[in-house]
Amino acid sequence: MSQITLYLDDATQALVDQAAKAHGLSKSRWVTDIIRKYAAHEWPQDCLALAGRFPDFPLCNDSSGTLPDDAPRISF
Repeated sequence: MSQITLYLDDATQALVDQAAKAHGLSKSRWVTDIIRKYAAHEWPQDCLALAGRFPDFPLCNDSSGTLPDDAPRISF
């Protein structure tokens, strides 16, 4: 198993400490879980299960007519 060194400012270290404690995990395990969650190159299964679940969802290739007007935009 490899090791990694992270340099964290005090505020970030406090966030890691709090989150790990709240989840009942060691800091190492919590960081590992976060890396696996956000570095994954595939969609989560619960997200993939939603595909095709909305039969009335409009697709860009639907030729059902014209689209409604855009909402008014706020100028800068």
